Amino acid sequence: MGRERILTKYTDEQLLEGIRRADHDVFTTLYSNTFQGLSLAALKFVKDTAIAEEIVQDVFLKLWEAPEHIENITFLKAYLYRSVINQSINYVNRQKNIAQHHARIAEDITDKYIENLSEDHALLEILHHEIERLPEQCRKVFKMSRFQNLKYREIASQLQIAEKTVENHIVNALKILRARLLERDENFKEFLGR
Repeated sequence: MGRERILTKYTDEQLLEGIRRADHDVFTTLYSNTFQGLSLAALKFVKDTAIAEEIVQDVFLKLWEAPEHIENITFLKAYLYRSVINQSINYVNRQKNIAQHHARIAEDITDKYIENLSEDHALLEILHHEIERLPEQCRKVFKMSRFQNLKYREIASQLQIAEKTVENHIVNALKILRARLLERDENFKEFLGR
């Protein structure tokens, strides 16, 4: 009861002016006296107390950080309720969009997709095994080129070797890998053809 009396001692004009001046006491009084009602308004839409309270806090934070948004406002409480309701509706719409997106992804994950993913994983294991069998410097250069996407000059600089040496290592690695892998599977052509 005491706090409601404190709030009612301010007119909307005084509250608005206090907010525009960044008067901490006016802002705190407004927050303390409207937070619960605004949270209940948000709760009707979002159905979660913590989220409702977070929405109200966001509205107040924006009000404190950018009081210029209330320049043409006459009724502060109405503005706050409208802001909280709009934020709540936006939150609900975002959640619906996220849920629909997840549902579409779940529909797209078919047995064939999972089977292909498993096959791709097996092929990558074979490829990594064959790369590890390359001579040490050749393997290092090949990995820097293919997995770190470094240019020949960047590799040469890091390893302190000539660019031509880098090129020779790549050519040699591709020749070895083609001989070992292309006999096994056509899916490696795209990776090795770069």
